Amino acid sequence: MFSGLVREIAQVKSFSRNTLAVITTHKARIGDSIAINGACLTAIDFFKGGIAMELSKHTQQTIALENYAQGQHVHLEPALQVGDRLDGHIVQGHIDGVGRVSGIKHYAHSSDFWIESSSQILSFIVPKGSICVEGISLTITESTHNAFKLTLIPHTLQHTLFGDFKVGRRVNIETDIITRSVVSTLKHILDTRGITNDASLTWREIDSISLGF
Repeated sequence: MFSGLVREIAQVKSFSRNTLAVITTHKARIGDSIAINGACLTAIDFFKGGIAMELSKHTQQTIALENYAQGQHVHLEPALQVGDRLDGHIVQGHIDGVGRVSGIKHYAHSSDFWIESSSQILSFIVPKGSICVEGISLTITESTHNAFKLTLIPHTLQHTLFGDFKVGRRVNIETDIITRSVVSTLKHILDTRGITNDASLTWREIDSISLGF
């Protein structure tokens, strides 16, 4: 489990044959979980100045793989330990899908980033709720039918890679596990009861669903 607070900006040394080698000062052990741009990977080997991790075929199909190319800088966060502070939010390191930066606007004391994504990911978007983008725990400030907005403070721009992001960049997205669990459970209950999204529920039906949940 992670918190979405980046501990280091690392650099990709190489990525070949499903193995990602990252230059980092982080001291890991074999088998440690490490999030790279939000994707939970396992340390399988070491080299002088860094760590090697393996990416499964499923992971490669789910993430913005172009951001793991040789020379790219990446966000690195080791897994939380018992007793660590949870300053961000609960992050699993399981990427739900990929979004695209569709707009950036800088102001005197903040910056707005619009991220376009799929309808599936947007169904788990809650304004003022949490989301993890490229491994960073952030707050959703607004959403539309095809995108959501993040408002970042200067500290975040200075200490993450967001300050270098351009419109068009693809990013890894992990939705909030609590929101995702509630929405998925309610959807399952409605589906099993044969209730469609456009159905008008009575208070008796809502009470029944609530008790069942």
